Amino acid sequence: MRRLGMGVALCIVSAATAFAQDAVQHSGKPGLWEVTTTMTWQKSPVPPGSPGGPPGAGTHSTSVCLTQAMVDAGALFPQSRGQCKIENKVIKPGTVTADYVCTGKMKGKGMLEATFTDPEHSSGSLHFTGTLDVGPQAKPIEWTTVSTSVLKSAECPSSQPRVPATPKAAQ
Repeated sequence: MRRLGMGVALCIVSAATAFAQDAVQHSGKPGLWEVTTTMTWQKSPVPPGSPGGPPGAGTHSTSVCLTQAMVDAGALFPQSRGQCKIENKVIKPGTVTADYVCTGKMKGKGMLEATFTDPEHSSGSLHFTGTLDVGPQAKPIEWTTVSTSVLKSAECPSSQPRVPATPKAAQ
C-alpha cells in the first residue's frame, strides 16, 4: 500500500475547520469559538485512519479565538494548503460559498458553504471529489465534512492562541 502524503491529509482536515472559522467571522461575534467538524469518506484510495493514510472519519472539536479586528476585517478564509486554494468566494449576509480547488497530488474540486443562524452559531459543509496520486496511479477520492461553530465566551483565555488573519491580497 502506498502512503498518502501528510500534506494532503492536513489539507483535508484543515480546509473544513478553517472554513467554519471564516463563516463565524462574516457575521459572528469576537471571542472564543468551539468548532466541531465531522468527516465522512465516500471514496478513499487507502483505508482512512491507516498509517500513512488519510485521516479517519469521525468528529473532532477545536477552539478558536477571534478578535474584533478579525471579525470586522472578514479576512480569515481557508488558507491555500499545499496545492489547494479557494476560488470563486461569494460573501452574502449570513452565507459564504466558495470552490476548494486542488491541482497537486490531490486534484479535484470541493464546494464550501457556510451559514449562520445568529452571531453566536454557524454551520458549514465541504464536499470534495477528485483523484489522489497513489504511486504512479490517480485513484478516486471523495469526502464530506460538516462543521458547527458556537460562541463559548466573549473573552479569550490568555493561553488560547489567536487565529492569524490572511492578508486581503492573498484571498
